Amino acid sequence: MEKRGVWTGSPVENTPYTPGVIWGSLVFVSGQVPMDPETKRIKEGDFEAHVRQCIENVERVLKAAGTDLEHVLKVTVFLSDMNNFSRLNAVYNEYWKGIKPARTCIQAARLPLDVDVEIEAIASLPK
Repeated sequence: MEKRGVWTGSPVENTPYTPGVIWGSLVFVSGQVPMDPETKRIKEGDFEAHVRQCIENVERVLKAAGTDLEHVLKVTVFLSDMNNFSRLNAVYNEYWKGIKPARTCIQAARLPLDVDVEIEAIASLPK
């Protein structure tokens, strides 16, 4: 099997990672912060707006790979403050219904760009 990179436009300059990698029938999405892909700036707004932007960034990589949020199998969420856990769940439930992806949620001492949330995912390609 050969791994293939997935980009959503041009790769982010000077970063040592690929936004997504396809391996067989799986897509691995690198951690997505609440950065607006158009402006390359952290989205303004509250924690909920940041969670939405992270999930939409994950979705953007998945679509570029040929899949979508319905095919997500595993999600890892990094929070700067575990007190936001219930707020995370409220937004998370807007995107995933029924059988939700397996999930791990971790509090991190510091996240890239000092954001309050980062989300990564593993999904399958549709058959």
